[in-house]
Amino acid sequence: MSDCCKTKKRGEEEYRLLTNRLSRIEGQVRGVRAMVENDAYCVDILTQVSAIQSALSSFSKELISSHIKSCVVNDIKNDRLDTVDELVKTLERLMK
Repeated sequence: MSDCCKTKKRGEEEYRLLTNRLSRIEGQVRGVRAMVENDAYCVDILTQVSAIQSALSSFSKELISSHIKSCVVNDIKNDRLDTVDELVKTLERLMK
C-alpha cells in the first residue's frame, strides 16, 4: 500500500489533543501575520516565529510518539517490517 492511502483512526483524546495544538499554532501564525501587517519590530516577530517552531516541534514529537506506540508496534506485530524503514526515513527528515 502506498503512503498516500494509509490512514489512522485516532481516539477521541488523541484527536482532541492534536487538533487543539494545531489550533494554537494556527493562532500563533495569524498573530505573526498581524505583527508583520502592523509593522512590528523584527526581533519581536522573530521571537514569535521561534515560539511557533518550538510548538511545531512539540507537535511532531507528540505525533511521532503516538505513531511508534500504535502504528509501528501494530505493523511489527503483523510482520510488516517495512514500517521500520519508513520510521527511520521519517526520523531522518525530522532531524534535518
